[in-house]
Amino acid sequence: MGKNQNSGTDAPVAKRSKAEIKAQKSGVLVLDFGSQYTQLITRRVRELGVYSALIPGDATKERVESLSPRVIILSGGPNSVHVEGSPRVFEGFFDFCKERDIAVLGICYGMQLIVHTLGGTVSPANKSEYGRMPISTTPGSSSFYKESPETMKVWMSHGDEVSVVPPGFTVSARSAGGVVVGIEDAEKKIWGLQYHPEVTHSEHGMETLKHFLLTVCSLSPTWSMADVIETQLQLIRDAVGPTAHAVCALSGGVDSAVAATLVHKAIGDRLHCCFVDNGLLRYKEQERVMQMFADNLHLPVTVVDASERTLGKLKGEKDPEKKRKTIGAEFIAVFKEFAIEVEKSVGTKPAFLVQGTLYPDVIESCPPPGSGQKHSHTIKSHHNVGGLPKDLGFTLVEPLRELFKDEVRSMGALMEVPQAFLKRHPFPGPGLAVRCLGDVCEPGALETLRAVDEIFVSALREEGLYDEIWQAFAVFLPLRTVGVQGDQRTHAHVVALRAITSADGMTADWYPFKSDFLQRVSNKICNEVKTVNRVCYDISSKPPATVEWE
Repeated sequence: MGKNQNSGTDAPVAKRSKAEIKAQKSGVLVLDFGSQYTQLITRRVRELGVYSALIPGDATKERVESLSPRVIILSGGPNSVHVEGSPRVFEGFFDFCKERDIAVLGICYGMQLIVHTLGGTVSPANKSEYGRMPISTTPGSSSFYKESPETMKVWMSHGDEVSVVPPGFTVSARSAGGVVVGIEDAEKKIWGLQYHPEVTHSEHGMETLKHFLLTVCSLSPTWSMADVIETQLQLIRDAVGPTAHAVCALSGGVDSAVAATLVHKAIGDRLHCCFVDNGLLRYKEQERVMQMFADNLHLPVTVVDASERTLGKLKGEKDPEKKRKTIGAEFIAVFKEFAIEVEKSVGTKPAFLVQGTLYPDVIESCPPPGSGQKHSHTIKSHHNVGGLPKDLGFTLVEPLRELFKDEVRSMGALMEVPQAFLKRHPFPGPGLAVRCLGDVCEPGALETLRAVDEIFVSALREEGLYDEIWQAFAVFLPLRTVGVQGDQRTHAHVVALRAITSADGMTADWYPFKSDFLQRVSNKICNEVKTVNRVCYDISSKPPATVEWE
């Protein structure tokens, strides 16, 4: 057992087997230099059937070598390579790749890093290029663009440009303004793109990546979700052994449901699940979730009502971070008590804790230079991977920690987890506490929030919009505004509605509802929820905003 270093918790984690490590080698390694699209690169490679992993751009030679990649992709980032303190690869990186026959592709900042390191020149651009722009390629003389059209529109995001390519490199593509946007030295197996082929805004982006990985680099598309399931089942059996028991907290969401289903397949009834009602659930959530568990998953689940004790600890607390930590601490206390009850029932203490931790939760990001930090800032606490104490008494089993949300849904579908679970919108660990700004125990606050949220989400289902949206919810604001209802002056609460589209929750756009839909929902809320007289719609993307309000 080792410390869960990537996830930021001191709780021990089950060791990874040689089979798992071997299964993850010989693929693509993405070095992260801080681009908002870095995780998307990793996902796009996997979509092509090639395993990919993501680690910080300043990873050591030993760490890179241990993963035995056949291709390394240097991601984009917000920095300038000619600025002191900007992130770099380790000393001797390109010699290291040449000796081991590893192909290198630099994207945006990654291309500029190649140029800067190998003797070319990167300069501040006279005119920055952002957004969708046309480029011209040289298919006849370029191994990279052999199957690409000579002109296409791609997604740019750069303020610096390559003014002199390194010795031995040729220019394979230019923008309409003449800026170098593609370089290569096929003999050294190094390629660079100034644009982002991984985003949907880039024409032929996936075709370009596919040609590069499968044709130019001769990788085989052998990575599949069916293989992942078989590998994880064996890993779980190896970790837990033939007699030990495990516990799992089910939330009613996709991640915990899929994780529990996978572990249950591996160890059967030695898995014990509980559903904790902390008083911060949505309208009729306990009743609905337990019905789904009984009808669809057929897992043994115990309900633990901790609403009174949790809300008692939160009374009067307005600080978002303190609210999250209080909820997390109380959850751990409740979970320990549940484990004691399991021990009394089966005669042995559960040794393992199953969590639905996903890959985005554990990925290390590269912060801006000069921040003095090795990894990214803490945005919010109480994710699956944060805050578990060393003395929790369990070894973690996290079978989904190498997967993105869409991959978890694919895994669930292969294991016949019902669509009722797979299509559910994500719900935050702290529950309605992060959607009820200020004191959650303010009289009527949670009741108002539940009623508004139910009207909003029900309307999405009725209009056939629910499955188009990644996440939708209501937010209670600790504000009162003047209104007029029934010819009488009112002084009632303000609520906000939020709906976003996203692939993995790391970046998101607000959903563009038609105005008549928003009007109908707003009217229904103000007519049926007497404590509300004003409804707002949140049109903030992520970034700069986060998905949740707290």
